[in-house]
Amino acid sequence: MPTATSSARTTASALPVSLVDVGRQFEVNGDTRRVLRDIDLEIAAGEIVALIGASGSGKSTLLRQVSGLDRPDEGVVTIDGTPLVGVDQRCAVAFQEPRLLPWQTIEQNVRLGVPRTTARAEGLARVRELLDLVQLGASARLRPRQVSGGMAQRASLARALARNPGVLLLDEPFGALDALTRLRMQDLLLDIHSTEPATILLVTHDVDEALYLADRVVLLGTEPGYPENSGATIRRIITVPGRRPRDRGDAALAHLRAELLVGLGVSTHHPAHTF
Repeated sequence: MPTATSSARTTASALPVSLVDVGRQFEVNGDTRRVLRDIDLEIAAGEIVALIGASGSGKSTLLRQVSGLDRPDEGVVTIDGTPLVGVDQRCAVAFQEPRLLPWQTIEQNVRLGVPRTTARAEGLARVRELLDLVQLGASARLRPRQVSGGMAQRASLARALARNPGVLLLDEPFGALDALTRLRMQDLLLDIHSTEPATILLVTHDVDEALYLADRVVLLGTEPGYPENSGATIRRIITVPGRRPRDRGDAALAHLRAELLVGLGVSTHHPAHTF
């Protein structure tokens, strides 16, 4: 019979995600605004896919379709072949802001992600395991105001992983961090993915981050010749060469960075690599 600790180490298998002809529109002041249209995307189990696009291109809206937090007006989203109907417990979401409860300790915040049906001993073992994984074991008793932004974001990731998700959805999880902490968090995410190999769909505004982390980068945007309110679709999908962890200075990545920036309408002669 497995111990509580060994049981806690049993993680869910990464799950494939499929989006077929997905579209979404909203009513704004009596007018219909189409945000997404004709989204077709197959994500393999265990793959890391990054979504990039200009502000307002529907990246976060698309992420919400996969989580079940929102429903498409058109098309179908499936996880492991099962169509989504509402919030799917096989998914977990981490946002740009950690959204930790300030009156709870880091450990207590992570425990909020453990399914209620989990036995207490097993849940505690799982939380301790995750805190060690995100390098917060020594900070478990601290409250959010007592830790740095990077530490709070690590706690947010641990909380998302606590339910053993087959699909992990990240909405600009490192966007509020300073540059050095952001690089460290990217490396930590790859370490986590190696240990907890969920399928990851990542929204980011950082082209370099997308190329460093993802197996494929999906560029969202409005197609040329279409009116702006026609809705964003997939303009391009780029497969990133090389195995993770990659060399950030790889010339192949620099070439792809230039291609993506052009696709985003950013001059490649400008020193900035984000948009």
